[in-house]
Amino acid sequence: MSNVPAELKYTAEHEWVREGTPVTIGITENAAEALGELVFIELPAVGDRITAGTVCGEVESTKSVSEIYAPVTGTVAEVNQAVVDEPQLVNNEPYAAGWLLRVDVEDATGLLSAEEYSALLDA
Repeated sequence: MSNVPAELKYTAEHEWVREGTPVTIGITENAAEALGELVFIELPAVGDRITAGTVCGEVESTKSVSEIYAPVTGTVAEVNQAVVDEPQLVNNEPYAAGWLLRVDVEDATGLLSAEEYSALLDA
């Protein structure tokens, strides 16, 4: 069973959000495991505006290509260049060094609690 940290918020598309100013965003351990070894990550640029529920990036693994959906609406404040350079960080540390973006949030409604996300995984 995947690790689902209680302090984070989640989306049904398997992204996580760590509250703060700005918020930190990544993909869940469940998503990283399902994708397999990541080999390429494409992220928006600093200053780009992302909208909750829309595609804001892409991850490519040895198995497939998957879109990253913005869990919040806001402006990209920081991109984790380390994961762009070394995508395996997401596989190894999805909730730590493997974060993807930091975003100045305008709207963060509709996120799931850890309990709600865990229930989704168990369904």
